[in-house]
Amino acid sequence: MTDPQEPVEVRVQALKRVRDRDLVQGPRGRAAAALLQVVDDSCPPALRLHAALALGEFTDVTHVPAGLGAVAQDPAVPLDIRYSAFTSLQRIGPTPQCVAILRHLLTDDALGASARSLLLSWRIGDLS
Repeated sequence: MTDPQEPVEVRVQALKRVRDRDLVQGPRGRAAAALLQVVDDSCPPALRLHAALALGEFTDVTHVPAGLGAVAQDPAVPLDIRYSAFTSLQRIGPTPQCVAILRHLLTDDALGASARSLLLSWRIGDLS
């Protein structure tokens, strides 16, 4: 899925297979690192979208929440990819790291209302 020489369709299929597998800890970390690499802005948008969605299955892996947060907070990233990262963040739940990311999104024109709604649903107060 990280090989830029492969056609996008092949890489998307690889992403879908990783997303549908129950991986043990070691391979989970490697898969998450590969997904974070794919969600990088040098990959085609369709691939990035699938990677952002797939990362929702790896939110327990170190660096994944921060990676998703970086994508969700970047106004230069296409909105569908940012929103996919946001929905993957939602799966993490109200951890301090995720709450901090969502608080940063409160002022975002595109995702601010969704971040506010999610924080309120988690009963997080003081949304200033």
